[in-house]
Amino acid sequence: MADPLILGLESSCDDTAAAVLRGQEVLSSVVMGQAELHAAFGGVVPEIAARAHAEKLDLAIEQAIEQAGIALPQIDAIAVTAGPGLIGGVLSGVMMAKGLAAGLGKPMIGVNHLAGHALTPRLTDALSYPYLMLLVSGGHCQFLIVRGAQDFTRLGGTIDDAPGEAFDKTARLLGLPQPGGPSVEQAARMGDETRFRFPRPLLDREGCDLSFSGLKTALLRMRDQIVAAQGGLYEQDRNDLCAGFQAAIRDVLAEKTRRALALYLAEAPDMPAFAIAGGVAANGAIREALTTLCAAHDVRFTAPPLRLCTDNAAMIAYAGGELLKAGELSDMSLSARPRWPLDRSAAPLLGSGKKGAKA
Repeated sequence: MADPLILGLESSCDDTAAAVLRGQEVLSSVVMGQAELHAAFGGVVPEIAARAHAEKLDLAIEQAIEQAGIALPQIDAIAVTAGPGLIGGVLSGVMMAKGLAAGLGKPMIGVNHLAGHALTPRLTDALSYPYLMLLVSGGHCQFLIVRGAQDFTRLGGTIDDAPGEAFDKTARLLGLPQPGGPSVEQAARMGDETRFRFPRPLLDREGCDLSFSGLKTALLRMRDQIVAAQGGLYEQDRNDLCAGFQAAIRDVLAEKTRRALALYLAEAPDMPAFAIAGGVAANGAIREALTTLCAAHDVRFTAPPLRLCTDNAAMIAYAGGELLKAGELSDMSLSARPRWPLDRSAAPLLGSGKKGAKA
């Protein structure tokens, strides 16, 4: 099967997505967001997300099939996010995939959501292995050397909040709409990043691990100081807070990326490349800083189109196709996994429990 038609399903957080791929050709990609459902709560409510996935998955699949100009029986395999993520949403996708696989008599591939992001540069830019990946999103942040579709070495990652989570919390603290990343970035464009100096966590510690929870606390304290001093928060105050906060995250990611590049380049790859993926990869200030860094080290910089930065099913279909080529199929015992680290040999960043390593 040279170029099989792969139906991809993604439902790990608050985006219900379906896509059809043939090789590296994206025939369709449908993403149904849930922002309005969660807006009143200041963040994603797992129970609401799971219900919405159960209601929308069949509609997303129907639209993806129609946009691809094919009939459902023409699909050669079904790839589905099997973790990590919010368990209710992941379970919705897995059960849908099982029903389709059984009804159509087609193979099914359980895909690690993080692998979908990590392999996106292969889909969009045909990067050769090995390349360095910064996976940076609402729930994850880690540096990975990607050597194959199932071969990942983690160099470091966040020991607490992910950057996307920090952006969302900052938006809530400042009364900005969700999702927080775009709101904070928009406000930061009109702000002065030098007015408020926020900490750059873990820069005094060797290695590539990161921390972002302290930034949220520092911003909260600064906000409260401003309110106490002048009786409220003006728009320019908010813009300046966002600019200073974004600058801190940008600087931390740039410095940790510099360290990760040094470790990666020590392996002397033939065509060194650095890629960024995940929702926070859409941030323009972060992209610009990392582009400049890579240029200084003569390393190719790649970032997916904005539509493929956030959660989508095209990346799941592509990763599923790579696993299909390797003969890695799933059966009806496939289970939804809230935790599923890519580098199983690395020590857990956030601890471990009965369900396994968190990251």
